[in-house]
Amino acid sequence: MICYKSYGAWMKNRFGCKVQKISIDAGFSCPNRDGKIGRGGCIYCNNATFNPDYCTNTAGRVSQEERILLTTENIKSQLEKGKEFFSRKYPEMKYIAYFQSYTNTYDDIEALKQMYEAALSVPDVVGISIATRPDCVSDELLDYLEELSHRTFLTMEYGVESLNDKTLKIINRGHTSECSINIIRNTHARGIIVCAHLILGLPGESREEILRQEEIINSLPIDFLKLHQLQITKGTILEHRPDLIEQCTLYTPEEYIDLVVEYLSRLRSDIIIERFTSQSPAELLVAPRWGLKNYEFTNLLNKRLAEL
Repeated sequence: MICYKSYGAWMKNRFGCKVQKISIDAGFSCPNRDGKIGRGGCIYCNNATFNPDYCTNTAGRVSQEERILLTTENIKSQLEKGKEFFSRKYPEMKYIAYFQSYTNTYDDIEALKQMYEAALSVPDVVGISIATRPDCVSDELLDYLEELSHRTFLTMEYGVESLNDKTLKIINRGHTSECSINIIRNTHARGIIVCAHLILGLPGESREEILRQEEIINSLPIDFLKLHQLQITKGTILEHRPDLIEQCTLYTPEEYIDLVVEYLSRLRSDIIIERFTSQSPAELLVAPRWGLKNYEFTNLLNKRLAEL
């Protein structure tokens, strides 16, 4: 029988209650958007596809000191709005402040410290999760994060996306697979929980190539893993590149379940699965249109696994 460790169950066991991530937009950019290493961003990226309504940055164009003050207050406001949204159903719930939009370590270290500490000052926030690129975490920042991990629950979520350098160039990622491998090892060496994020179906990546990369994933000190199917959304470079779309695999739910089942059969048993899919808003989604919510897909997957 093929089994996997669920993030939700793991978190409930760790904290003794239901724990919900609250997404935060802290006003970051990315080095492959602002010209530092490139322009335009990744070919599939539209942050509006995963930001909830309460998640809006309002810092604007002001001085550095004012920007940090406005951003930290805005972070607290977003968290309070998120808590209000989720606590209606689960009054005893605790929360993880999820720095999600763009590259959430792409700033001056003192500004980053104030943002993270502001999030942790909000009542019922029991930890933070920081989504970032493998090439945007310095040793100085890791020093601080190591200390922070002794005070609170901390997860570093690295957008690996692919471990194929050819693919990384095609999608305009701006870093190499070696960069991902090194930062995962360096972060783990500090005792920090590591999450890797992968997209399945990227241009030129066959089933065989995806499973080849899984061997590398299994060899790395990864604690959590996030998978999701490639989606084409409005407002992205990929939407207007039919030549690249032809090289992508836009899975049906059944095809994707088949792939995930095989992936799980080969995955190292201690790795915790945080998610299998992504669900873009219908008004922004071009393809593939599954008509399934994330939990509905997981239910179908679990049913398949139970049948094996």
